[in-house]
Order: sequence, then C-alpha cells, then structure tokens
Amino acid sequence: MSQEQQLLNAVDYVLSEAKRQGAEADVIVNGSNSFSLKANQGQLDEYKVSSSQVLGVRVVKDARVATSYSESLEHPSLDLMLTNALQSARFSKQDEHQAIRCVDSKITTEVAEIAQQDSASVDEKIELSLALEQGVVSRPHASSSPYNGYGDSETLSIIANTQGTLCQHFERAFHCYAYTLFEKDGKQSMAGKMSLGRRFDELDSTYCIEEGYNLARDLIDGAPVATGNYPAIFHINALSSLFGAFGSAFSGVSAMKGITPLGDKLGQRIASELITLTDAAFMPNGMAIASFDSEGFASQDNILIANGKLNTLLHNSQTASYLGVVSTASASRGAKSSLDVAANHRVIATGQSSASDVKAGKYLELVELQGVHSGADAVSGDFSFGASGFLCRDGQRVQPVRGITVAGNFYKMLQEVEAVGDTQLINDSRTFFAPDVRFARLSIGGK
Repeated sequence: MSQEQQLLNAVDYVLSEAKRQGAEADVIVNGSNSFSLKANQGQLDEYKVSSSQVLGVRVVKDARVATSYSESLEHPSLDLMLTNALQSARFSKQDEHQAIRCVDSKITTEVAEIAQQDSASVDEKIELSLALEQGVVSRPHASSSPYNGYGDSETLSIIANTQGTLCQHFERAFHCYAYTLFEKDGKQSMAGKMSLGRRFDELDSTYCIEEGYNLARDLIDGAPVATGNYPAIFHINALSSLFGAFGSAFSGVSAMKGITPLGDKLGQRIASELITLTDAAFMPNGMAIASFDSEGFASQDNILIANGKLNTLLHNSQTASYLGVVSTASASRGAKSSLDVAANHRVIATGQSSASDVKAGKYLELVELQGVHSGADAVSGDFSFGASGFLCRDGQRVQPVRGITVAGNFYKMLQEVEAVGDTQLINDSRTFFAPDVRFARLSIGGK
C-alpha cells in the first residue's frame, strides 16, 4: 500500500470516529521525505535520509474546540489522539466563531512546476555538495565554509473534514547553500547565499559560492558610519526579513486578540501611495504555491495595501466570523498546531522610478540584518537591530558598513517612501517579490 493510501485510510478512520462520537472535525496530514548532505574539509560530514508523517485533528463539539496529533497511523494511536482532543475540548471555552465551515471542497494542487521528477543521481548530489565547499575555500582569504549543504524534499499534504472536504497537495523542492568565512589582516567577515529550485538542475551553486564570497570580501573592511538619519534601501533578502518580522500586523488573529494597530484601520492610509502589497497564491517560480488553505478553501490573491490604503487583513473562517468580515482563505494550521493565518507570497508592486532615480544621491544599502525578530515589536512598530551594508552614492558603493544599529518604526517607515523601482526582484527563498524601495530616513547608530 502506498504512503498516500495509508494516509487517506487514516483520515477516513479518524473522521468516521469523530462523527460517531458526535463531533465535527477536520484533519491535516503531512507526510515528507527528505535527503541532505553537508561537506567539511573535502569530505561528506553529513548524509541524512529521513521521512516523517503526522496526522493532526481539530475537533469541535458543543462549540468547544481542541486539537491533538499522532505520528502513528495505527488505530489504537489514532483512537488515543481523538480521545485526547475530545477530552480537552470539554474543558475549553466555547467559541461560536470556530467551526468546520468548508463544505465538500475537493481541490488538488495541479501546478506541474511544483511536482517535477527528481532525475538526479545520488552521485551528482554528492558532487554538488563537495563542490560547494571546495568552491569557497579555493578562493583567496576564504579560510573555510562553515555552513554549506545540499538538500531535497517531497511533501504530501491532505486536508479533510466531516463536511465532505478532501484536498491534496504534493510538491518537491531542492536547495543548496554556501557561506564564506573571509579572513584578512586579522579581520573576519562571513556571508552566504542560497539557491532553491523545483529541479536539481535549477540549482545555481556558482551563485551561492561567488555571491557569498564576494559579499564577505566586500564587507571585510566595514566600519560604522556616523550616527544620524539616512535614506535607506534594503536588499531584497533584508526587506523580506523586515516585512516577515511584522507579518503579524496584517493577521486577523492579531486583530481578533487586539494586538495589531491595523485592526481598526481598514480603508485608511497606512503607507505611502507608492506601496501596494499583495498576498499572492501563485507566483511563477514561487516556493509557496498552494491551491487551498489549511481549512480547504480555494486560495486567492489578497491585496493587503492598495496604493497606501489598508484593504484587508488575512483571515481564516474563525477570524472572519469574529470580526464580521469576509474570509481571505488564509487559514494556516500544521498537524501539531492550532488555527492561524499566513500569507503565501508577499508581493510589493513595481513603481515608476528607474534604478538611477531610486538610487540617486547618498543612501545606505542594507544587505544583512541581525536579530530582526527579537528586535521588532509588531504592536508598537518599533524596531532596533544590527545591520551591515554599504554607504552608496548614485548607485555606487562608496564604503562598506558594519557594526551599526538600525532603528525606526515600521508603520512610520511605510509612510515615508521616496521611490519604488520599476523592476521586480525575488528573495533567495522565493517567497517575497519586490522592487527596490527607498525609504526617506532611518535612524542609524554608528560612531
């Protein structure tokens, strides 16, 4: 019997038992197989093959909700999981807004690009892994590649419920990465890059090696700039990290709990009119493509900010019911977690400014951020974290910058956008798409 059929049989069993015991339920199943390699001093340091499967259930009985999960598909284990959930539900608060609402949804993600065959041999993967480290350490002043590796995975997800919903998703992904530790004249600098793809031959090991090495080399002589306010442009990876740190601000769950300042600002201007931010279900070459959310509703594009005005937050059926709005089909729940919301691909729309206009005059290019999540407060919008980058003038790097602190307020920063570029860029994880965005001022703590 295939893994898929075993999972489907387990799903049917759990849902039948839940109904027999007078409860509504939905089930999330995640099955995965993964393979990873790492190199150290010219030898394989890690050769890892792993697989996992976990089934999680959410039960709703008498308007009381609880979750539980099992990593075994044997009936006694599934019975214990369901019993634990039903007993926990008896002691939970009643929640009229959380219910099994997705009825008879039958969706299978049918996007050919996310489920391509793995035609590469193990020897080819080992060769790539060793080449990543060797490519770094063969370069001048590159003392080591402390972090490097290759990996691939295949994931099967099933969403089903007692209302007749059954949705399935399968995808395959590949990645590789390499970091360079650059040492010269008693100084050290480290940087790295990652390449992701849907096929082995999409991986760009040269990009990982060269771009990581070049950045580490270029930052080696970095020093703090004078303390003050600077216009700033975040590298696409850094901009993705920044928006990720404040992702909960656009969450209907946060609005339901009263912990986002955007909860009562629908239709109001919260950003420069140059900013349009969308949660896109599908993006070409994106790594977060899915045809349905974690409740089984069909995924959709959601415009969060339209020309500076807040258009919607991200909602699942619970938050939509609680706040009296329409769901955005953004439910997110793992087999081991409770109901939440999440974006697929975050996309900032391109603007009208050319590269020369966006990068005119003096500004800071911020390429790496340290401690982003620990240094960000999504409620107040305040942030403070370490950063590295370059002081630039008219698109040219003038001097490397390290050892600075970047501080500001995310919500204020959104309103102080000077220019938005006309060319779309994509971050290394292929989940964030944005042009260059020039922010008018950030507070820099330097020398």
